[in-house]
Amino acid sequence: MARVPRYRWNLRLLMAERQMFATTDLIAPLAERGVKLSSVQVYRLVTGTPERLNLTVLAALCDILSIGPSELIETSVETAQKKIVGEPARRAGGRAAPERRPVRARIVTE
Repeated sequence: MARVPRYRWNLRLLMAERQMFATTDLIAPLAERGVKLSSVQVYRLVTGTPERLNLTVLAALCDILSIGPSELIETSVETAQKKIVGEPARRAGGRAAPERRPVRARIVTE
């Protein structure tokens, strides 16, 4: 079984706890710490989950919100089962599920 790392990005929640409801509320505090991001970049940072994050931005966000990185990014590891290719899926009763195939369409012209 494979171990799959997962993470949860809590920036929006942490901002709301500090009465920061607009994404633009971060632009000025970030700029004060030397991080120049456009409003679109800040919007994506707040509303989405970043795949990559600059450590300077991470440090600035932690300083602005007075938190540690572990509060901003919650990590966990899940165990994923490997799927065997070519073996039919099993139903709850232990029998193999019937193979599903597409039905050919008939075009009728009048």
